[in-house]
Amino acid sequence: MGVKEPYISRALAGCPGWPGDSSRRDFLSAAAAVLVGLGLPSTGVAGGGQHGTGGSGQRVVVVIFGGVRRAETFSPEGIENIPHLSGDMLRRALLFADTRNEGVTAHFNAISSILTGNWQRVDDWGKVAPATPTLFEFFRKQLRVAQSDTWMIASNKALTSLIGASSASQYGPSYGANVVFPKQLLVAAVVNALRAGRTGNLADRARIETELQAMLEAGNYEGLGWNVFDGVTNLDPRVRSTIESAISNFVRSGGPTSGDELTYMVSREVMRKFSPRLLVIIFSDVEVAHFGSYALHVAGIRTGDRLAYQVWRDIEADPEYKGKTTMFILPEFGRDPDGSATNGFFNHRGDSESTRSTWMMALGTAVEKPGVIERPVRHVDLCPTLAGLLGCPRMELQGIPISEFRV
Repeated sequence: MGVKEPYISRALAGCPGWPGDSSRRDFLSAAAAVLVGLGLPSTGVAGGGQHGTGGSGQRVVVVIFGGVRRAETFSPEGIENIPHLSGDMLRRALLFADTRNEGVTAHFNAISSILTGNWQRVDDWGKVAPATPTLFEFFRKQLRVAQSDTWMIASNKALTSLIGASSASQYGPSYGANVVFPKQLLVAAVVNALRAGRTGNLADRARIETELQAMLEAGNYEGLGWNVFDGVTNLDPRVRSTIESAISNFVRSGGPTSGDELTYMVSREVMRKFSPRLLVIIFSDVEVAHFGSYALHVAGIRTGDRLAYQVWRDIEADPEYKGKTTMFILPEFGRDPDGSATNGFFNHRGDSESTRSTWMMALGTAVEKPGVIERPVRHVDLCPTLAGLLGCPRMELQGIPISEFRV
């Protein structure tokens, strides 16, 4: 193990600070608080009472990007797009330089494979649940863990609520995770206004507030693809005034927003209110590449880099997480090489190194010594590794636990 590549040596020199736009982030933070408030009871912890007592007592946070090539990230040309990952975070992390997706390079299957430790080959658009149990199910069933301890919060439109639990007998939704797609709330508000002929509301930013509030109060969370504490439909009154004032400030600022920004804000609120022991966050702004904009794809990489860094800062600042959490960051796959028949960065359908080989970073409690691991690891190796960190009994999976971590 050694730091041989000159671009990684350069990365270790440092990273810039993290900028922020207070008006737009106040809005997203308040929106996140509302979404979490939908599942937050007036007292106690929802979804089965207090935290389960089984397991190691460790926490795991996994941040997954969409399709990201090494060329735009950990390469001499791409390292400028990931100042946080390649700077302050890398100095304290294990970087697995060859992390391989050897399965289907489509979103639902790729994420299912990561979560189950087995290569999944189900419907690409989430119409069928994973065929074998997810880590959420293993964790909850074997260690009697409450639903409030397991969350997936995702931007990706190719996912559905079925990602949170498998179709395997003796497991399934009863042991699944809370699944939230914050971006779908915003999309649904726009679609609802268009269908009702209220197109003027979309031109007037102030009136978007009305559309968003209407969707929040409609209670059709299943229609948004969510699965959060079955039967909870009332908005917690403690967050109502927060969302109303923050949205008002936001619509007057005229600032841009991002699906990944809102996903991060919801994740942060979930961490603060529920402190889940297993949290999976999925960012997908990079998937704008499918529309052919390389500049926006790179902007999505930079957003993901910044938000992953902020998640780590949140972990370090929260006494429920600090000193007992390991964070993993990895892409679902790469993207096709430039000049390929599949239009290069547009897609991720090729059987090439550019598409199948990416990287994974880990930092936190289970990392004994930072460095660069050059041997290949596979996506399916992550699930049994996480299971070991959480204290789950050994499982029969295609994946093999990664030996470099302290359990």
